[in-house]
Amino acid sequence: MKTEEQMVRNRMYYDSPMGMLCLEEDGEALTALYPTAYLPPDTGRSDERSSELLQRTCDELQEYFAGKKMAFDIPLHPQGTEFQKRVWNALREIPYGETRSYADIAGRIGQPQACRAVGGANHKNRILILIPCHRVIGKNGSLTGFGCGIEAKDYLLKLEADHVAGCRYRSHL
Repeated sequence: MKTEEQMVRNRMYYDSPMGMLCLEEDGEALTALYPTAYLPPDTGRSDERSSELLQRTCDELQEYFAGKKMAFDIPLHPQGTEFQKRVWNALREIPYGETRSYADIAGRIGQPQACRAVGGANHKNRILILIPCHRVIGKNGSLTGFGCGIEAKDYLLKLEADHVAGCRYRSHL
């Protein structure tokens, strides 16, 4: 099994509307997209090594934040347990501009009693936005837990809701 250091072949930074994001890839697919606040203290911008995949990811993020992109075409290699990967796959099925509860996701993966475990897997997601953990909310509609903070979750949900509301034909989603 590869260590996290071996999995990071290239790293690039993207200055997004929600702050600086770090993107990492392993030579084949994106392995991480997270706020730079989560970087180890000894990691700085000097470690930046771009790639075609990372640049394409930045371009798609630019379109996403501009309200022009609702689905990403970037290959992903999320690192986690089989349970976490099942949760993350279910998250990727949540349509742009919509939300689901932790209970909905637990039911979707065939483990309706696993709401807390789904929350834990959601929290461990290291590929934010492309694996849309921000689209998971509390059963009562509350904006519960998000690794980047509730303000960032609120921002992403409003961004998507505003774009969906501005779409002329919802059937294109």
